[in-house]
Amino acid sequence: MIRNASLRDLDGLVELERRCFDSDLISRRSFRHLMTRANAGLLVDDEEGALAGYALVVFNRGTALARLYSIAVDAAFRRRGVGRGLLAAAEAEALARGCVSMRSEVRLDNRASLALFEGNGYRRIEELEDYYEDHMGAYRYERALVPQRELTR
Repeated sequence: MIRNASLRDLDGLVELERRCFDSDLISRRSFRHLMTRANAGLLVDDEEGALAGYALVVFNRGTALARLYSIAVDAAFRRRGVGRGLLAAAEAEALARGCVSMRSEVRLDNRASLALFEGNGYRRIEELEDYYEDHMGAYRYERALVPQRELTR
């Protein structure tokens, strides 16, 4: 079940972050800030009490562009549609906040995430060299969340 994260999820989020990523980790303090003070949406997929994954969307006032800052799926829940569900929920959250498009950066070596974004209508708009803490590059992806004809009305 996908729901908004709460402070009860902090320990699980920090642990999931450590299991999923080797660098550029979101700290406990940052997760707390994102949940309580930031202009962000933090969604979790709760599978019978187990944290299967999360999606973090950041919003900037004055723009209709949302940024999917991070998405993570626990290894035990991969290949079950958890990432796809979190991505769809993040897009719905962005639409609910008045955004018309969403961007995200994906490591060049993260095949699963590259396939997720490309398989869900995102287009690669830029390659970013030396993007991550460990100097790995990234692709920037973008997707319109509303049909183009609605944008021109």
